[in-house]
Amino acid sequence: MQENTENLYARPHRRFNLLTNEWVLVSPHRTQRPWQGQVEDKPKEKQPEYDPNCYLCPGNERAGGAVNPDYQDTFVFTNDYAALLPDTPEAEQNENDLLIAESERGLSRVICFSPRHDLTLAKMSTKEIRRVVDVWAAQYEEIGAIDYIKSVQIFENRGAMMGASNPHPHGQIWANESLPNETVKELNASRAYFEKHGRSLLSDYLKTELEKGERIVHQNKHFVTLVPFWAVYPFETLVISRRQTSAISDLTANERDGLADILRETTANYDLLFDTPFPYTMGFHQRPTDGEDYPELHLHAHFYPPLLRSATIRKFMVGYELLGSPQRDITPETAAEMLRELKEK
Repeated sequence: MQENTENLYARPHRRFNLLTNEWVLVSPHRTQRPWQGQVEDKPKEKQPEYDPNCYLCPGNERAGGAVNPDYQDTFVFTNDYAALLPDTPEAEQNENDLLIAESERGLSRVICFSPRHDLTLAKMSTKEIRRVVDVWAAQYEEIGAIDYIKSVQIFENRGAMMGASNPHPHGQIWANESLPNETVKELNASRAYFEKHGRSLLSDYLKTELEKGERIVHQNKHFVTLVPFWAVYPFETLVISRRQTSAISDLTANERDGLADILRETTANYDLLFDTPFPYTMGFHQRPTDGEDYPELHLHAHFYPPLLRSATIRKFMVGYELLGSPQRDITPETAAEMLRELKEK
């Protein structure tokens, strides 16, 4: 017999991640445990509008020797230290099905959101973010049209805690000739659901979440931000398009405005939570660029912020989480309520 969710959620339990077919352990009773572990330095509160020592500010020389133009809007360039290279020669290895490797072609680009060194997504206007959305869409189409590229991953690492090597607000694009692991997981799960139900997994999931309302954080006519039922990070969120479409470039003008606005609202709310510039990794999952149809896929973005209970205490993925399965303390419902109740100052 199924127990009511109030009792279930108050005690240790597992939740199933529909997108990856993996479980996450939820331990709400651990929220009161004392913390004597590592405490991070609080992020620098104020950045200048222009930093003469910044590799990404207009007119400055980058680490690789190139000089940035005096750009006035967004600025895209090939990463000076790219993780993927287009001229990688083809090669492979397979020794007795034990030592397996293969070459991987691709490219990496950097997108400066603004010429201003201090203007993060949280501080930009909807109009300014809309220009970034248009660049994302154009880059997805341009890079995806390259014959050997099958995946275009658009993402942002914000803050030193998330490995950002430069505080100037910027994102990245890594494009591969093969599909990355997380893309494959979500594709397989979405395809299986579509074959069984004839509908998009995230369309049905979004409908359920909107009916319940308890994990919804923000919404407008075109997009919804929510804390997913299976969230691993304490304040993880998922941004989902209301209309089922599978790529940023498919969005209408009004939908692009809606995406820009909900990104502004979501990031601004994060900054309010612990009164600090909130670190996170954010990235979009959209259809592969191999020319195939993907009726099962639904455009969405993941926000993975590491902060646990304050501006200086982060969540670590260690121990059981590396050896067993992910675990969280605060429930997704509590996290959504905390984020939802914040008001922009």
